[in-house]
Amino acid sequence: MANDSTTILGIDPALGTTGYGLIRCFGDTVVLVDAGVVRCRRDQSLERRLTELHDGIVEILQEHKPDCFAVEQLYSHYSRPTTAILMGHARGVILLAAAEAGLAVASYAATQIKKTMTGNGRAPKAQMQFAVKHQLGLTVVPEPADVADALAIALTHHHCSQTPAALLGLTPRDPSRRPGAGI
Repeated sequence: MANDSTTILGIDPALGTTGYGLIRCFGDTVVLVDAGVVRCRRDQSLERRLTELHDGIVEILQEHKPDCFAVEQLYSHYSRPTTAILMGHARGVILLAAAEAGLAVASYAATQIKKTMTGNGRAPKAQMQFAVKHQLGLTVVPEPADVADALAIALTHHHCSQTPAALLGLTPRDPSRRPGAGI
């Protein structure tokens, strides 16, 4: 059975606290492997924090050797452009770590993750945490929310990889619309 399994690493990128979640999938059965956060010290320079983040992701990749790597797409709000720029830096070193490990990256919009997990593209954090708890058969909701988000990203990748392209509205002639396109 272990030979038929796929390990998916989901990453919720941030510069301060990056959540990660690893799940192992055996067909429709999904089990939690590991989850946690990579914390960067806020009193450090930007370049030092990015190094800490990169090193933390590399350590997770070396320890668990996932088959798939899924990350949340970058988004920005017009009132917080600096936040988007800092997120871009963090996401960049995360993608670099994936590339160094030879992993292709699937990228999902926050609204797609929420819709996949709950049916509501605007689901609140508590609803997302409950959905992750339920789908993984956990006794408590994952904390902090960064961990639940990372597990939701991994679960979304699992669900999307199990769903026929026709149900996602994709056609063979439009590969740019597949989940993970446009990283």
